[in-house]
Amino acid sequence: MPLPETISVRYSEEDAGYVSLRPIVRQTFGVHELLDMVLRVTGKDAARVRRILRSGTIAYHCHRYWWTAFEAGETELAEALARFPDADPTRVFGESECVAVVFESGGVAAREIARIERSAASHRRWLRPRSLWDFLLAPARAAAPKYHGFSYEWSADVFCHDVSKEEAAKLEGEAEQLAPRGLRHALRGLMAARRALFICPRTDNVTGHASS
Repeated sequence: MPLPETISVRYSEEDAGYVSLRPIVRQTFGVHELLDMVLRVTGKDAARVRRILRSGTIAYHCHRYWWTAFEAGETELAEALARFPDADPTRVFGESECVAVVFESGGVAAREIARIERSAASHRRWLRPRSLWDFLLAPARAAAPKYHGFSYEWSADVFCHDVSKEEAAKLEGEAEQLAPRGLRHALRGLMAARRALFICPRTDNVTGHASS
């Protein structure tokens, strides 16, 4: 069964699982754009993607989206999903490709503690010999982080470094000293970090763009 080329999509803000009373926006998505948004929620799991397309709704970034539900044929969906990147464990970490570091807590239900962009962290404070970005990249320079997978949410390959309690304590103290004023508040709580994710977008990505 061929996939529709365009899909009429409605969306509105969602608050704690309930659709708000704010206006509903209508937009036309290409099938690639719709799949791009769905993959950010499901990953490249064809069965889950089919279920969501069939349900005609998805929650993404504080919005609820609706469209006329449709059945996606296995062959057609597989061909469409093939246009999106796959995880590639042969990739190695490249410092120049890294655009952000995300710190997460430990455990099964890991939560994001802070996301630090290279553009914001590269500025050196007065009389400091290195920037916050230099400090954050130090573990990756000492030992290459492990490949963690491809993130459709970030449209990037992700590399992981496990953070010990000792490293986390140093991280919080040094970050306070090196961070530009605008970043200091966001960096509080790094003592609880148990892993650092290095975000490296692919230059050959082919992805769509969903409203958020």
